[in-house]
This record gives sequence, structure tokens and C-alpha cells, in this order.
Amino acid sequence: MEIAAKILNGDVYAASMLMRAVEDEKQFALEELGLLYSHTGKAFVIGFTGPPGVGKSTLIDSMVGAFRKKEMTVGVVAVDPTSPFTGGAVLGDRVRMQEHAMDRGVFIRSMASRGWRGGLSKSTISMIHILDAMGKDIILVETVGTGQSEVEITKVSDTSVLVLSPDSGDQVQVIKAGILEAADVFAINKADKEGADYVVSRVEFMLGMRKFKPEEWKPEIVLTEAVLKKGADELADVLLRHKEYLKTSGEMDRRRRIRAREELLKNVESFVRDFCYQGFVVEQYMEDLVEGMAQRNIDPHSATLKIIDWLSAHFKQISSH
Repeated sequence: MEIAAKILNGDVYAASMLMRAVEDEKQFALEELGLLYSHTGKAFVIGFTGPPGVGKSTLIDSMVGAFRKKEMTVGVVAVDPTSPFTGGAVLGDRVRMQEHAMDRGVFIRSMASRGWRGGLSKSTISMIHILDAMGKDIILVETVGTGQSEVEITKVSDTSVLVLSPDSGDQVQVIKAGILEAADVFAINKADKEGADYVVSRVEFMLGMRKFKPEEWKPEIVLTEAVLKKGADELADVLLRHKEYLKTSGEMDRRRRIRAREELLKNVESFVRDFCYQGFVVEQYMEDLVEGMAQRNIDPHSATLKIIDWLSAHFKQISSH
């Protein structure tokens, strides 16, 4: 409870400590998150995704500056690739965002994906809640960059930005069945390079194939040069306009209900998985079911029901842990 109270007062050290506890899956972290939850839902969460090498980290760095000029506080959750040596994050994002390190209005957290699907991390949503409870106005979330599966970013953010560049022109076709349909804003980074016009034309063509209702938001395309911080202010303005659209149209509430449902289902899934693998389900019992499936003596659905029955029968034992 003491940690939660400090975070609500903007304590950076307490937030960092809880974030580490979340990643380490400490039991007390769940209790502190529970205390914080009623204080969340105020921040505007923006997800940045796109193919590797398009400059997402550099663009987010420039976006931090753009929002700070508007006197808005900013939190960043940067999901980095997992180090093959330590299992932790390869802290490329921290290196690129050093100029904001001393700004008390900015909090940057790099974390490892640890193989989690969609270029995100299992702890991403919890990190967002912590930053939200701290009182951050804007929370920027960056994925690792894995391609089509990055549609997962739409499940943790209010607004999704797909970052492309002339280098990713050939990949537009590859990912069009995923995030291209879900993106609210397109940022064409490295717009000074040859081929930027081609990427814009391809995105415009694909958007032209979609039907939009008169009152519906049509994704906007913004040209940026993140290294020179060009286009950041324009992109910030577009994102804030989209926020207003979400609020006035009722789309914000709809998206957040979808996110709440998704978070609930992921927690249920994680709960069952954790207790199956942490010894609460007797190992031999699990192994007998696995062997039965391998020998085709029991089907996966029936084996699953047996696990659910076991969890139900031992619920008090489970909840006490």
C-alpha cells in the first residue's frame, strides 16, 4: 500500500521498484497494481509499431519533445528485443532517449519482450497502468518490430501509429492484412529519402480501398524526419485531434471496454498457465495427461477439462498462494 501511495504522488523510485517487481512476477506487485487500478484511465495511450529499422525509437524521442512543448507529461514503455545473454532488454531505446533523462516530466521504461507475441511484453499493460497512475498525460508504447503480428498494439493503446519508411516500401504489401487496417495514423519516417513518395502512394491506395462513413475517422498520413525532429509537432497535433475524435464519437469508451475484456482474458489465461507450471497442479498428473495426449488416449479438450476440474477442486489452496 505504501508503494501505491508513493506512485500516486509521482514518486519515480517507487514506480521503478514496482515495475521491476511486475517483471519479476512478485506476488506483492499484483496487490499494489490492484490499489492503483481505480486511479487509471486518464492518460492518452499511443502505440507505435512498424517494421524493424524504420526509426520508431528516434521518432518517439522526437514525440516526447513535441508533447513536452505542449506542457504535457509523458511516459514511455519501450519494448526492446531480449538479450540472448542476460534475458533482459537490449537497451537501445534508453540510449536514443538520453536527452530526456533529466526531465522530471518524462519517465522512460525499457523492457524485454522475452519472446512475447506481437512485439510486446507480458508486463506491458501493467507498465501502462503504473505510468497512468503516476499522472502522465501521454503514454507512448513502442513494439519491438516484428511485422504483421503487431496488430497486438491496438489491444493496449487508444491510438495506433504505424511507422513506415522508404526502406520498408516492399514490406507494405507483406503487412497490409494486419496493422495497416487497424492503424489510426501513418507516420512515413525518413521522408527525405528517395522512395518516400512511393510509400505514401501505396498507403493512400490501400486506404482508398476501404469504405469510411462520413463521421468516421480516416487515417491521416504524416511525413517525418525523426533524426532532425521534423514533422513531430504535426504528428502530435494529429494524434491529439484523434483523441478528441475518440472522445466525442464514443469510440474511446468502446475501445477501452475491448481492452478491459482483453486484459481480463489474458489474466485468466496467465493465472491458469502459471499455476499449472508452478507446482500447484501435481507434476505427475500433468505428465500423465501429456503422455495420454501423445499416445492419443485422450484429446486436448478433455485433458483441458480435467485441468479445470482440478483447479476448481483446489481453488482455496491456489488462492492462498
